[in-house]
Amino acid sequence: MKFSGNLIKMRSEYTNPVTYFLKLGDSELKMNELLGKLLLLKYTGIIHCIQCGKRTSKSYSQGYCYNCMLTAPQADESVVRPELSKAQFGIARDMEWSKENDLIDHFVYLSVTSGLKVGVTRSHQLFTRWIDQGAAQAIKLSCTPNRHIAGITEVFLKKYVADKTNWLKMLSGDTTHQINLIDEKARLLALLPSELQQYSERDNTIYPIFYPVQSIPDSLYQISLEQNAEISGRLVGIRGQYLIFDDGGVLNIRKYSGYFVDFSIMD
Repeated sequence: MKFSGNLIKMRSEYTNPVTYFLKLGDSELKMNELLGKLLLLKYTGIIHCIQCGKRTSKSYSQGYCYNCMLTAPQADESVVRPELSKAQFGIARDMEWSKENDLIDHFVYLSVTSGLKVGVTRSHQLFTRWIDQGAAQAIKLSCTPNRHIAGITEVFLKKYVADKTNWLKMLSGDTTHQINLIDEKARLLALLPSELQQYSERDNTIYPIFYPVQSIPDSLYQISLEQNAEISGRLVGIRGQYLIFDDGGVLNIRKYSGYFVDFSIMD
């Protein structure tokens, strides 16, 4: 069975384990059902911008053409660095977009990925964000009325806790499950200045996240579609936005957004 289309970040649902869907063209594949199956993925050498759809010789910021990287609100620098958001001052690439995405409640959270991590996400994307990062568990730390304040909170806390994930450590399962998120939340909230403490989240629910993983090879390596346009192997796991194959190769689907591929299920 063969499918063709541009790669795009997998859609996920917070179930036990997480349910993943990969859209290719007009089809949406339920990836959990492909665990244990032999897959063949061929990169055709064609890239389309995920914003305007035009063909581009190079992908910028995980899927955009050069023009859209500079103009699309989804590609604004504040998406990666929320503290740079100026929507609260009426300054944005697209104020209508920012009203729906920046000037809404945001959560600052703590998660366990490759270790303890602090992050920011829009309130309606909470579980999606945790799953995309491969978090094993997470807790809400603060709820702010806009993206900028959440970003300022994150920047302050980065002095005390990491804001990046080590993909190899996360995928290999070498994660410290002994981290007490409630204790860490209390510790970090106490360090915040009073103007940021007012947004503290009272909800101390710890959310566990389980992934569809059959096994993890002893040695893992990232697959580059530029260097290896044809990939074949049995799918043994999915975590974050990574497909894990039986030979230890892992493909970051999100990294190659817009890449046009032929995707075949061999058995």
